[in-house]
Amino acid sequence: MARMNITLPAMGEGVIEATINKWLVSEGAEVREEDPIVEVATDKVDSEIPSPADGTIVTITVREGSVAKVGEVIAVIETEILNTPEDEKKVEKEVERVRETINEVKAENKEVESVSQEMKSRTPLGKFLSPLVRSIATREGISYTDLDKITGTGMDGRITKDDILNLTEERKKESEPAKKEKESEPAKKEKAAEPAAAPSAEGDKIVEMDRVRKLIAEHMVLSKKTSPHVTSFIDADVTRLVNWRNSVKDSYLESEGQKLTLTPIFIDATARALNDYPGINVSVDGDKIIYRKNINIGMATALSDGNLIVPVIKNANEKNLKGIARAVNDLAGRARSSKLKPDEISGGTFTLTNYGTYNNIAGTPIINQPQTAILGTGAIRKMPAVIETPEGDVIAIRQIMILALSYDHRVIDGALAGKFLNRMKEILENYNPDI
Repeated sequence: MARMNITLPAMGEGVIEATINKWLVSEGAEVREEDPIVEVATDKVDSEIPSPADGTIVTITVREGSVAKVGEVIAVIETEILNTPEDEKKVEKEVERVRETINEVKAENKEVESVSQEMKSRTPLGKFLSPLVRSIATREGISYTDLDKITGTGMDGRITKDDILNLTEERKKESEPAKKEKESEPAKKEKAAEPAAAPSAEGDKIVEMDRVRKLIAEHMVLSKKTSPHVTSFIDADVTRLVNWRNSVKDSYLESEGQKLTLTPIFIDATARALNDYPGINVSVDGDKIIYRKNINIGMATALSDGNLIVPVIKNANEKNLKGIARAVNDLAGRARSSKLKPDEISGGTFTLTNYGTYNNIAGTPIINQPQTAILGTGAIRKMPAVIETPEGDVIAIRQIMILALSYDHRVIDGALAGKFLNRMKEILENYNPDI
């Protein structure tokens, strides 16, 4: 028999470690190649790792709840005796895959050092900061200068969650004496009230937030603290768009094998409008504005467990409607079955949330940091509307929807937001698909 190491594979750009959530097999279990054997979680997404070969799980080296780094051995599998050259090549291929994974991580670290220091995910000295570390740093008011002083314990000196939490605890200890002295002064006793604990009554059901919901809650609070939110609205007469879609949806389903929903159309229109108004497709880094070259549109997707995930359509402006529809259906389907890869929910520059699916007519969505704007699309309703004709104004039944744009008022003013929304209205009311 031969033994083969099972390692934690690369989990996407910027991801160097993951938490072992749950082993789906135990030591001594027989597995087939590609059978899922373990669930892992990063600060972006949950994933399953398959078995690299047929065999028996001999040893599990990383236990549930522990953190493993990319390339680290998490289990050992025993395979059949190597009787043929094909078997030997299979093992050699697996060894080479592990080696490539480790080399990719090392190459990524070298690339990180050479990337512009203006990137929000890097300190002035070039230290890479994961989304989770940046989130904690923002929440705790930790500056880039403080982060550069940390000696990271992660791979190649990267700052880990534990590193920044330790810094937070040290700062709290250092500030405790000063805090007590300050609170002892009568004139300075007034301070902000702590949030009141929610009272519970007999019969109430109390459920602990799961990991994903906690991350969502933290992300939403961080966004409201970071960006001064403003929301602007505009309505659009999408009668012609609806009539066109109704006329082609059956033939599209027959030819493509999938539905043509409204979401791909909205994403197509959004990509065109962002191309016309690049000042919406930006991020903020301190007192600098980063104009994003790529138009990567995230689509908020509700999951069956009540949580939310935002898969990203990369370079949406370079795709036609058919390509966008294919990507939307694929990502949405795999999102609901927890099959998304980490890099498929990262890199977004703008987000669209279609709450009209639930018959909601309008909303004020929260910006998905570090983006600076998010578009909400409401339900399409038949409504009486005034139509201008050469013979005069008439009232007709039209298909009307409301578009809502929430934006970061630090860098986007009402005039720019209004122009963007008006462009969205023009595109949707005169929609010309490039299938």
